Amino acid sequence: MFTWDDVLKAGEDVSDEELEDRSAAQDPDDAVVMVFTSGTTSRPKRVMLTHHAIIENARAQAECLNLGPSDRMCIAVPFFHCKGAVSSNLCCVVTGAVMVPVEIFDAARVLKTVEKERCTVLHGVPTMFILELEEMEKGRYDVSSLRTGIVAGDGCSPDVIKKIAKVMNMREVITAYGQSEASPCITSTRTSDPIEIRATTVGQALPGVEVKIVDPKTGEEVPRGAHGEIWARGYNITKGYYKMPEATASKIDSNGWVHTRDLGVMDENGYCKIICRLKDIIICGGETILPKEVEEFLRIHPLIKDVQIVGVPSEKFGEEVMAFIRVHEGYVLTPESVQNFCKGQIASWKIPKYVVFVEDYPYTTSGKVHKLKLREMAAEMLKSQKFSKIK
Repeated sequence: MFTWDDVLKAGEDVSDEELEDRSAAQDPDDAVVMVFTSGTTSRPKRVMLTHHAIIENARAQAECLNLGPSDRMCIAVPFFHCKGAVSSNLCCVVTGAVMVPVEIFDAARVLKTVEKERCTVLHGVPTMFILELEEMEKGRYDVSSLRTGIVAGDGCSPDVIKKIAKVMNMREVITAYGQSEASPCITSTRTSDPIEIRATTVGQALPGVEVKIVDPKTGEEVPRGAHGEIWARGYNITKGYYKMPEATASKIDSNGWVHTRDLGVMDENGYCKIICRLKDIIICGGETILPKEVEEFLRIHPLIKDVQIVGVPSEKFGEEVMAFIRVHEGYVLTPESVQNFCKGQIASWKIPKYVVFVEDYPYTTSGKVHKLKLREMAAEMLKSQKFSKIK
């Protein structure tokens, strides 16, 4: 580990000729950094990204944000993840914006930093913004300096996006979608898009990036408006997983398309919506259940703060629905009341068979809800036959 001063000092003994020789030996398509995938559905893998990919992706995101030298970005996302390394730090480098780091995420600390440093930009995953909004209900924070930021990394309800825009003064907040394998941004809304577009979609493909929606079984592109797997291709796609050729081949096909394994839909104007991970789809008695659909319905319940839906094994139906629910402080719900709330409002097979009330969720190191661990927790509850007590 080197400090910035250490790096500058190390260059004092390097001649101009040595510097020119080293620079000439570099190629824009050389891998410059390895980042780990978030590991929300499997073990993290090391993703190799190139000079050109991360710099050009940072430029594109900066344009979507209308970022410039007068901006001050509060960076509360981890630097070791693509969102911190590229969408935050490198975005500042290519535009001259000021970096204001918060080393470890804490909602109160982030809001205090925004207030003290008069930050204009704030990035985060939905969980971070939800915690910040909750903190703002507890105390007074002056965030009037904010104007924009990126909400990405996980599904976020339109109501939360609109609340961020209003309550946190982030009137130009944008949404984006990507993966570590794409350096990381694939699609993004722009500050000029109407709030309804920014709240309900993850935008259009970035310049130089192709996106299509395909049938995951056939690989054929589906019509606009139809669900399918999101595929992406362009300058931003990884050179592969480090020392994992088989995993690389299963992720990136011979034509350069990265198979995101995310289910999405694209409208006639090229705006995309993310539905869920393909692995998260629940098949109950032959019926397809999209967790996000059930989550969004349950979030309209006045006592439910948040909910995460996972599938659990069922001998009779193959899979059934389990809900992990966070209730607003000071209130109590029962599994039966949640199930009764659903009856007549959503299809019977989508109603959670199991309901667990939790204080919080397990998270990945980049702040996303760790659904793999939720599924493991659910399986352990059922296996240990302790579920009746827990629910």
